[in-house]
Amino acid sequence: MPVLPVRLFGDPVLRTPTDPVTSFDARLERAVTDLMDTVRHEDGAGLAAPQIGLSIRVFVYSCGGREGHLVNPEWEPIGDDRTHVNEGCLSIPGVSEPTERFARVRARGRDLHSRPVSFEADGILARAVQHETDHLDGILFLQRLAPEQRRSAMAQIRSSSWFGSAGISAGVVHDQLSETTGAR
Repeated sequence: MPVLPVRLFGDPVLRTPTDPVTSFDARLERAVTDLMDTVRHEDGAGLAAPQIGLSIRVFVYSCGGREGHLVNPEWEPIGDDRTHVNEGCLSIPGVSEPTERFARVRARGRDLHSRPVSFEADGILARAVQHETDHLDGILFLQRLAPEQRRSAMAQIRSSSWFGSAGISAGVVHDQLSETTGAR
């Protein structure tokens, strides 16, 4: 399966909440495979469907010694402990800022065959579950930062070589994927 371009900060699909998956079919399987191939290629911890231009509630993870995916994910914290470590995003290359997240979470959703999936996670996997679910809700980790951190991150973005790049966020990839996956 192909490695797809990752949508970059500024692309509206990254700020748009996704639609729940209702069809567990070959198109969903292809989307999950494309997401996994892309996250492996990019050496990321996780990747959400909007990051490749799909408006569906699915993400993949490859971190903490585990790989998998969640369709229509939900999570809840386990306890009140929080971590505050550097977090980055494949859609915001070169930017990493300390971001507060729950230390442990219980995640649940479906697999690509609509079977229930649930697991507990800590460390980087707990962080990935929260980060990728945020993507599905149209939230970027920048929105989780304190104002001073956000200003610093935005300055880094504005001075980056990729900022304003039309090649990936022009909608061409999104339109092609919409035809093959049925996503908007």
